[in-house]
Amino acid sequence: MLRGLDISDMLIIDRLELLFQPGLNVLTGETGAGKSILLDSLGFVLGWRGRADLVRQGAAQGEVTAWFDLPDDHPAHAVLIEAGLPDGDELILRRINTSDGRKTAWVNDRRCSGDVLRALSDTLLELHGQHDDRGLLDPKGHRAILDTFANTENAKVKTSKAWSQMGKARKALKAAKEAMDAIRAEEEFLRHAVAELTALSPEPGEDEELDVRRRLMQGSEKIRDDVIKAHKVLGNDGAEGNLANALRWLDGIADKAEGHLEAPINALGRAMVELDDAIDGIMACIDTLSFNPSELEDVEERLFAIRAMARKYDVAPDELSEFGAGLAVKLAALDAGDADLAVLAADLKTAELGYDAAAGALTAARQRSASKLDKAVTGELAPLKMDRAVFTTLIEPETPGPEGRDMVSFSVATNPGAPSGPLNKIASGGELSRFLLALKVCLTKDQSGLTMIFDEIDRGVGGATADAVGRRLAELADGGQVLVVTHSPQVAALGAHHWRVEKSVTKGMTTSRVVPLSPDERTDEIARMLSGDTVTEQARAAARALLD
Repeated sequence: MLRGLDISDMLIIDRLELLFQPGLNVLTGETGAGKSILLDSLGFVLGWRGRADLVRQGAAQGEVTAWFDLPDDHPAHAVLIEAGLPDGDELILRRINTSDGRKTAWVNDRRCSGDVLRALSDTLLELHGQHDDRGLLDPKGHRAILDTFANTENAKVKTSKAWSQMGKARKALKAAKEAMDAIRAEEEFLRHAVAELTALSPEPGEDEELDVRRRLMQGSEKIRDDVIKAHKVLGNDGAEGNLANALRWLDGIADKAEGHLEAPINALGRAMVELDDAIDGIMACIDTLSFNPSELEDVEERLFAIRAMARKYDVAPDELSEFGAGLAVKLAALDAGDADLAVLAADLKTAELGYDAAAGALTAARQRSASKLDKAVTGELAPLKMDRAVFTTLIEPETPGPEGRDMVSFSVATNPGAPSGPLNKIASGGELSRFLLALKVCLTKDQSGLTMIFDEIDRGVGGATADAVGRRLAELADGGQVLVVTHSPQVAALGAHHWRVEKSVTKGMTTSRVVPLSPDERTDEIARMLSGDTVTEQARAAARALLD
């Protein structure tokens, strides 16, 4: 319940404090006195998006504070806990707007975001403006009204998820088909290239290895002759034999040389070991340089084939293997494509069945609630002097979407024997206001702790009908809280608490204030609403009659 509102330097309000009460709270005043400013200020502290130029001219900043009583079971507690904000039986909202447009908000003296304010406002207040009935004129909003009444949020979430999954499955199948079509366009090339590369089977590094072998074989004849000559010079008929003879001769006389030959003999031994290693290496080289004359042709043929293939496919020779593997993957995808498409098509079918089930359940919930809504609205129309009106909720198929496949529209017949038709074509302005009030009553019956604000909901009606609207508002406020901005004396007379909004000009500065009315002041205000600027005794008598 809204207990108070404190406004400083907002538009034409310099300072204003209002203390609201349970029941029906009525605000009246001449047009332009500032009633809408109160609602703008209240919307500002609740984080609603509205006009930006709220700060009073000449002021550095505007500030609005609102405080509420919260019963233990109030849904605002959950919002506070989730946001990590202080929780208790009282909720204090404060928000500042500087002249340069910066906004800062506090909840129970803790800084918070506008999103948190808006989440709290959804649990605290419901505002029905003087043009709120325009929502009834647009059939696009009728489905949302029915869904609110039917509490289809869970069914809508399931339907939305199923729609998303179906979209993803459809997108995956489409992408796979497009990829398959692209691969099929190059199928002949793929099959030829994969076969050609598979037959050649090039290996990374093979090009360089073949090139080295080719160059080695091309110069091997001359190299081999020189290596053989070196082998002969170093072999038994050459250095090796001579070293062996020298070592044998020296060994034979070493004991007679008194040790002078020991070092040379050891050096010759070491030289023999090194010479043996050199001869072994030369023999290995000779073996390497030995090749079949046709081997050079084979190497050159393989090398030229690899290089020709690389030029053909415009890749480096060392990349031919990887390139061929990539083409083989594409070809395998093509060969397995039909099976993959079948799997994706089955996935799409499953997703479509899931959406059909979710959307069907949502449709069924709407159909069950449509007749309940019709009955509830009809029951609310009787006290509003529309007991003969017929209200019908129509559900027809619509293009499927994330919120189902139902088009919802409200049809009415306002008089006996009159044809029914779309609400926006049959109902007058005053009738629309009453239909709106009936709908809002039906939508808020199960909500507890919610303050409802009606901004000129009674426009377009008068006399007994306005009295009926006022009485329905008073009943709605019984046990709760309703704030009504009204120009109707019949509605104002039924309020439990009455404030008048006044505007004055002092030293060229326009300000607005709100005055709680005593019983006598209330009589004069309702008399003004009945007769205009000149309040007569007859108007006062009529006002007293309304109040009685």
